Order: sequence, then C-alpha cells, then structure tokens
Amino acid sequence: MNRNTDRADSVPTRWWHRISEHKIQCDLCPRFCHLSEGQRGLCFVRGAEGGEVRLYSYGRSSGFCIDPIEKKPLNHFLPGTPVLSFGTAGCNLACRFCQNWDMSKSREMDTLSQQATPEMIVYTARQHDCRSIAFTYNDPVIFHEYAIDTAIAAHAQNLRAVSVSAGYVCPAPRAEFYRHMDAANIDLKAFTERFYHRICGGALAPVLDTLEYLHHETDVWLELTTLLIPGENDSDTELRGLTRWVHQHLGADTPIHFSAFHPDWKMLDTPPTPAKTLTRARRIALDEGLHFAYTGNVHDPEGASTWCPDCGALLIERDWYRLGHWGLDENGHCAACGYRLPGVLEPQPGRWGSRRQPVRLIAAD
Repeated sequence: MNRNTDRADSVPTRWWHRISEHKIQCDLCPRFCHLSEGQRGLCFVRGAEGGEVRLYSYGRSSGFCIDPIEKKPLNHFLPGTPVLSFGTAGCNLACRFCQNWDMSKSREMDTLSQQATPEMIVYTARQHDCRSIAFTYNDPVIFHEYAIDTAIAAHAQNLRAVSVSAGYVCPAPRAEFYRHMDAANIDLKAFTERFYHRICGGALAPVLDTLEYLHHETDVWLELTTLLIPGENDSDTELRGLTRWVHQHLGADTPIHFSAFHPDWKMLDTPPTPAKTLTRARRIALDEGLHFAYTGNVHDPEGASTWCPDCGALLIERDWYRLGHWGLDENGHCAACGYRLPGVLEPQPGRWGSRRQPVRLIAAD
C-alpha cells in the first residue's frame, strides 16, 4: 500500500500483457484495450506509460459524501448506517443514459482531489462514525488498485468495504478485487446483449458471470439494481426473463432494486420511468419467486420496505431512505414468525436517517 499519492503521478498496475513490440493490452476488463505508448484506454484513467499500464486516478477523488447505506442501494447490509462514499473519474462502459456522466465521462483529471490517500479516507470515515466505505459514483473496477488499498486500510480499522459496480471485469482481477469487499451492488442494466451492445458499449455475458461468481464463490453480500428505461428494458418478457434468471442462478433471497430513469446524458429525449412501471417490475419479480424486490428513485414506502416472505409481516419500514418500523428481533428474525432475514444485520438498526452530508477529508495525526 505504500504508494506516493502526494503528486498527480500514475502508479503501476499488474493486469496487462505485451502483444507486440509497440502495443500492450489491458486485461482488467473485457474491453481489452490495445494501447500504444502514451495512449489511454476507454476508461481514460488507465494508460500505457513506460511500457506498462498505469493508473492515473490513484489517490484522487471526485468528492466525498456520507450517505445512508440504503442509497447504494443496499437494504440488507447494516441497515440505517452511514457510509462514506467516493469515486474518481472515468468508466469502462459507455452507457448513453449515465446518471453520473459528469464523473464517469470526465476527462478533466485535474479537477480531482490531489490528495486522498487510503489512510485519509479511513480516518475521515471513522471521525464521522461511518460503518463502511463505498466505492461508487463511477465504477471501482477501473480504480482497482486504489479501491483495494482503501479496503485493506478500512478493514484494519474495523470498517467494511462496499463496491457499487456494473460487474464488467475479467475473472482474475475480479477475484483479487472481491477478496477485499464485504458487500456489492451490481448494476444489471438489462437482460439482452442488444441493450448492452447498443446502449452501453459492452456485453451482458461477463456481467452474468460476475454475478454467479459472487454468489457461488465468495462471501460478499450481493444485491442487484436495474434502471428501467421506457421502451428499452422494461417489457414484461424481459423482466420475467431477468428475474427468472436471478431466481435460478442466484437464489430467491437475492434482493433486486428496480430504479426509475430520468433523462440524462445522451438520452434526453427518453421520458422518465412511470412509477407504475417499477410497481409492475416488482410484482413480476415476486411472481417469479424472488423474496425481496424493491422500487427506487420514487416515493413508494411499500415498494421500498422489506416484508417477511413467510408471514407477510413488515420487517423494515422505509420512507425514501429513512427507516421506520423495525420488525426484527435482536438475532435478525421476524418478530411475528421467526423467519431469518438474509443479510448482514445487527441487533438494532442504525439511526443515520436520510441525510446526505458532503465532507472534506481529514488528515490523520
């Protein structure tokens, strides 16, 4: 972890190989960018320098904010607790609907903080009584080394590490990355290769592979999010196929969040998602056997709350990101019927509420 981040320098990476005298290939994600000396990959933060691939965003962030963990969204991971969230710049996908395009599409590296070491991030999180640190806003896959070092520093201080990612990553670096993560929300953007190719500039198959890997081969707590875009990925047929696949491959206890689209980036002419579309998607997921389906980016207390799949009792009431009724006993069981709610739970919920608090980093003494 001993990297010099006091200056805007690049740091070496390991997931690449040489393919010719003048070209190297980045092996971090399935895009497999072929790079000449001085050239950046599509993500813009990894590039060829000195005959190797280097990372240009290590120790430099686009900003820090304390959020409720439910905003990631994670509804079954330390409910009600605060998480210190941050990202960098760039992305390895090219989603036309990107809701964080000002960061993920940024090429202005000099706008990033010049000093945000893992130790500073962890110290700041502890000073603000955060329970975890989230790598979010843009995909942590592309700042792989920075996220891992920060997760290691977090664990040393009894903090958890959370990844919010599209899951578009190669198997070997994926295994290295998720050895250091405690929870993940993976953005399953749609359930067709056509959507991924035409709208995201990527592919669906590697994302499904990541989901199966996380479920079957790690202890990482996993939740999914699908942003529903009118006319693109919101048909009954696609939603049934997607939720059926989740049930069959990831299990009935895997939570899924259906989130509302608003016009942004290169899809300004597409209308916002009607609330009834999210309700329909949630009903389809439940009909397909999933136990926990949620609605997001709309005011829907019923769709945002957690209900017991055995007896129907209200287990965790949510109004936006604020928790209300807590229907679990101290061991995480339904107080009405004894059903054990899956997730990473504590005897009592956190009390952070719905606040979103920007913070400045605090240098450790």
